[in-house]
Amino acid sequence: MKITEQIKQPIAYEMELFEQKFLLSMASKVALLNRITHYIVNRKGKQMRPMFVFLVAKMVDNGQVSERTYRGASVIELIHTATLVHDDVVDDSNRRRGFFSINALWKNKIAVLIGDYLLSKGLLLSIDNNDFDLLKIISVAVREMSEGELLQIEKARQLDITEDIYYEIIRQKTATLIAACCSLGAASVKPNSQDVDTMRKFGELIGMAFQIKDDLFDYGEEAIGKPTGIDIKEQKMTLPLIHVLNHCTKKEKKWLINSIKNHNKNKKRVKEVIAFVKQNNGLEYAVSKMKSFQNEALQLLNTYPESEYKSALRLMVNYVIDRKK
Repeated sequence: MKITEQIKQPIAYEMELFEQKFLLSMASKVALLNRITHYIVNRKGKQMRPMFVFLVAKMVDNGQVSERTYRGASVIELIHTATLVHDDVVDDSNRRRGFFSINALWKNKIAVLIGDYLLSKGLLLSIDNNDFDLLKIISVAVREMSEGELLQIEKARQLDITEDIYYEIIRQKTATLIAACCSLGAASVKPNSQDVDTMRKFGELIGMAFQIKDDLFDYGEEAIGKPTGIDIKEQKMTLPLIHVLNHCTKKEKKWLINSIKNHNKNKKRVKEVIAFVKQNNGLEYAVSKMKSFQNEALQLLNTYPESEYKSALRLMVNYVIDRKK
C-alpha cells in the first residue's frame, strides 16, 4: 500500500464525504463556472490539506469530527485553489500537476475571475455558518502567503538574504497554510482550546520541513517534477545556497552572486554553482535543519495519546521528508 493511502486510511469515510460536500460548495448558476470548477475537482492532487484537517480533528477529539470540520476543510480547499489559480496567472504557467492550468485553457481574465469566485465562496461558507474563528485562521494564512511571496520577490532583486529572512519567507509562503489546516482541524472540534495553538505550531514545523525538502530537489539528479537548477535560474535564494554564501571567501561569494545575477541562464555556470554548493556542505546543512523541524513536529505529537490518527500524522511528517517529488 502506498504511504499516502496508508495516511488516508483512518479518514477514508470522511474524505469521501468531503469530496461530495466540496463539489457542492463550489456550485453556481453559471454553466461556464460549473464547467471550470468541475475541471478543477477532477484534477485534484494528493489532498494533503483536507487530510491534515480531518486527522488533527480526530486525534484531538477521540476520533470525532463535526460539520464544522467538513466546512473548514472545504474553506481551506476553496481558498487554496483560488490562490493556485491566481499563482498560475502571476507565473504565466500553462501546467498544474501535469494538467493544463485554468489560464492556459480559458485565458487570464477568466482565471482571475474564477479565483475571485472561489475566494468569495470560501468566505461565505464560513460567514453563513458563523464559523468566524475558522475564517480568521484562514484569512491570516492568505495574508501571510501574499506577504511571503512579495518578501521573496523583494529579496531576490537584492540577493542579500539571511538565513532568518529565508525562514520568514518559507514560514509565510508555505508553512502558514499547513499551520492553518492543523489549527483549523483542532478549532473545528475544540474551539478556543490549547490544541488550536499546539496544532498550529505542529503544522508550521511540517511546512518548514516541506519547503526545505522542495528546495533540496533543485540540487537532486532524481527524475522529479522540476528540473535541476530552476531556483538558481529564477534567482531564488534557498537554504543550501544561503548557507554557502555565508561561509565562503569574499572572492567565492562575489563569483556566486555574479553567477546568479548575470549568468543564471547559462547551463554550464548553473551546474558549476550547484557543484560548488554541494562541495561546501550546503545540502548537508539544509538536511540537518529540515530534520530538526521534523523532530520538533514529532515531539509535539508525543503530547497526545496513541491512536490511528496520531500514527497517520506521524507517517505524514515522515512522508514530507522522505518523498521523492
